[in-house]
Amino acid sequence: MATMQLHWDIFCRVIDNFGDIGVCWRLARQLVAEHGRKVRLWVDDLSSLAPLCPSVDSSRSAQVSHGVEICLWTEDFAVDRVADVVIEAFACDLPETYLAAMCQSATKPCWINLEYLTAESWAEDCQGMASPHPALPLVKYFFFPGFSARTGGLLREEGLLAERERYVSSVSDLRPLEISLFCYDSAPVGALLDALRDTTIPTVCHVPPGKPLAAVAAHLGGNGPWRVGMADIQPVPFVPIDDFDRLLWRCDINFIRGEDSFVRAQWAGKPFIWHVYPQDDGAHLGKLEAFLTTYGDGLETTAKTAIRRMFVAWNVGENMASAWQGFLENREAIARHNRAWAEHLASRPDLTTALVNFCATKV
Repeated sequence: MATMQLHWDIFCRVIDNFGDIGVCWRLARQLVAEHGRKVRLWVDDLSSLAPLCPSVDSSRSAQVSHGVEICLWTEDFAVDRVADVVIEAFACDLPETYLAAMCQSATKPCWINLEYLTAESWAEDCQGMASPHPALPLVKYFFFPGFSARTGGLLREEGLLAERERYVSSVSDLRPLEISLFCYDSAPVGALLDALRDTTIPTVCHVPPGKPLAAVAAHLGGNGPWRVGMADIQPVPFVPIDDFDRLLWRCDINFIRGEDSFVRAQWAGKPFIWHVYPQDDGAHLGKLEAFLTTYGDGLETTAKTAIRRMFVAWNVGENMASAWQGFLENREAIARHNRAWAEHLASRPDLTTALVNFCATKV
């Protein structure tokens, strides 16, 4: 059984948003549902998982949902067993007691550092790289999600695109332009709302709670809903992770942020605008540029320029009105490209399958 690597432990620390736990939860569910693995998800903040999966009770330190054993990761971590595969998500650092137990195992587990998603070329060179521990008899492997065949791919459940098509076919075409607005608090939300006020297309903008809604309320005042020009700005409740997919499928344009919603917006096959997690040293702009270069390959010049201007305006906070107008004017071409882009990405192995196959070679 051990050689089949049936037991997996995933460790996740929640930083300040839902991206890290969203990725880990999707990975854990898929390992169980599609690969028959037995998974424990160790998370230090269960209250961040509960909104994504309402069946989770954040007051319980141990429980099972969707076949995944979910455990609260506390400072006084106690080891009862070591898994065949151990994933530290996003360099979260394993508990010292768990590392010690790994060293004592007769068969050393496959230790994976699941990295953040990037389109930067250096990730291809680092994919699968082995890193022997400087003091312990253990080896860690770096696994990079990505957009090319030389990376680990993207999280994608079996049948996801077919499910998307079934849902999209049920949505009426006789409706206003629908937008979802999911961003960090540094996004130029006020400038976008001003641009929507000048838009001549009937529009509905769905705004989830938290930072997006706070930014809208700060600019427009009150609690909403609001009417600006021909646009209805509507607060919406926080939805579970699968319902969020359906929101992206329904909307014509999706503003998304971070990593998890960034990937899901690409599977939606709809025009999207990505708000990169801001970094003080401006490194996020390099990540943005790398993605735009990869994503824009094969796209006609006018639409490619419109995408670039809108992404940069949204992340830098300048020239929003003209960038938004150009994006709208090229929306149909962008939508065609995004559907083709999603099919292109789906032609490669999904991240979970690639990870299972990679670990199978490290017995």
